[in-house]
Amino acid sequence: MIIRSVEFAGSVASPKNPLPGDLPQVAFSGRSNVGKSSLINTLLRRTRKKVAHVSSKPGKTQMLNFYRVNDRFFLVDLPGFGYAKAPGPVRDSWKRLVEWYLASPDGPRGVVHLVDGRHPPFRLDQEMMEYLGELGVPALVVLTKMDRVPKGKRERTLKKAAGDLGLAAEQLLPFSSKTGEGRDSLLEALDHLLPSENS
Repeated sequence: MIIRSVEFAGSVASPKNPLPGDLPQVAFSGRSNVGKSSLINTLLRRTRKKVAHVSSKPGKTQMLNFYRVNDRFFLVDLPGFGYAKAPGPVRDSWKRLVEWYLASPDGPRGVVHLVDGRHPPFRLDQEMMEYLGELGVPALVVLTKMDRVPKGKRERTLKKAAGDLGLAAEQLLPFSSKTGEGRDSLLEALDHLLPSENS
């Protein structure tokens, strides 16, 4: 897939809000501070004029943010979960919003779930994978910040993460927003998930 155009299409803050269009959707999820905004900007080649806001404070994304890519699909940036400093009611509202969206008939064709490659998956990561499995939503796990993982520990890191999440090691994709590692492979995976551009 070649990224030709990216446009912010709108946000959804409540199940009462309509989606910004009927294009196929792929959602990106992960804990706060996992590097989701950096990955999205790297993936879409928007590192100078960023589309997803990169903040030093986790929990910046509080709505479902839709980006129209190539007029072909929506990339949907989900609120980061596990942000301890957000008030409990706020975290609960994010959780309800995300669960409504993922379970919706008009929801995503698949979810790219991000896990920080420097640390073992958290229980919340495992719960997300279990939830997606129950819904029957295809999921791809991307290990972020892999440039910070020593080469001698990469294979062990992949095997550990796969075991914790109940996946085969080849179901995990190493990624680095700094070096661009994994970008082409992730775009290829999205291409397979979406309808062909000629259909």
